[in-house]
Amino acid sequence: MELSPKTARQMFEELRANPARKPYGFGTRPMLVNVDLQCAYTQPDTYVTAYETDPKQADYVNRLAELHRKLGLPVVWTYVAFNDMGDDCGVFGTRGDAPDDLKMIKIGSERAALDPRLVIGKDDIVLNKKMPSAFFETHLQSLATFHKIDTVIVTGGSTSGCVRATVVDALSRSYFTIVPEECVADLHESPHFANLYDMHKKYADVLPVSDVFDWLEGL
Repeated sequence: MELSPKTARQMFEELRANPARKPYGFGTRPMLVNVDLQCAYTQPDTYVTAYETDPKQADYVNRLAELHRKLGLPVVWTYVAFNDMGDDCGVFGTRGDAPDDLKMIKIGSERAALDPRLVIGKDDIVLNKKMPSAFFETHLQSLATFHKIDTVIVTGGSTSGCVRATVVDALSRSYFTIVPEECVADLHESPHFANLYDMHKKYADVLPVSDVFDWLEGL
């Protein structure tokens, strides 16, 4: 079989113009899950691990968070970080013989801190996760159950890593899952758009953030 010469961006744009399935749509009670918007991943001028896809990402996420708070619905921020011994991270956090700036992020470090551009509300939930998915061994599921959540909106990074893992776990729990395109980011456009394509085809509705704003404002 001959491989397509199209770029990942082209494939994603064509899929959104000609969907392979009906949209999952929205429910009525969303939860916002902002995945790992911490300095290690949001400050490319400082950390080699960081990336930026849309320069307004933080602004968009702040507005999504504000709209959720007005509705009395949960806003969750996750960050990944491990203790000094690293025994809470397994092989995922060790990164083998990687340089120090690529090895595990320690709890309390500058790399673990949420980006200062973000507005964290007093009643928002901040979760220290250890693995890619925000659902893995955190109380995110019980939080969603308590608030009778039926829709999960996922932002953050990376698109190909922790965002995708969280999206797959959200769908696996039968939530309507929404990814605002401008609110997720990755190190390079190829994995970014390849995973937007994959998620939109199978696991979630990848939508312009303006569509998500409109829906939230109409609730």
